[in-house]
Amino acid sequence: MRFKKRLKAEVGLKQIEITPLIDCVFLLIVFFMLTSSFVVMPGINIKLPKTVTQETVKASTLTVTISSEDVIYVDDKAMTKKELKGYLKKNKNNSVFIKADKDASLGAMVKVWDICKELGIDKIGMATTFTKDDELKK
Repeated sequence: MRFKKRLKAEVGLKQIEITPLIDCVFLLIVFFMLTSSFVVMPGINIKLPKTVTQETVKASTLTVTISSEDVIYVDDKAMTKKELKGYLKKNKNNSVFIKADKDASLGAMVKVWDICKELGIDKIGMATTFTKDDELKK
């Protein structure tokens, strides 16, 4: 028994619809952008206390940072009070800028201030966040 081969001529070319493909790819991109974890920039997270007065300081000063856990940092490197004293002696800075978290203890700030005064550093500044007088009353 012989079967006849039926050949049908195709009319036009088959086209792939690209619009749904673009929609799917766009949704995948949005999904991965929203669910991916972002890289956190390293650094010391401090919340500066607020003040009404302000004065600008030169950028050439050495910055000492005190975290809320009373950890002392110089150039993002943690130091003890003894190491800070040796560092300040070695570098011979004439001005120091202290950035202390608002939750840091007063004792840690006074100790850093005292180390600076002991080494003859005259210019000592404290970093604060400038605010209007009305906001401090809240």
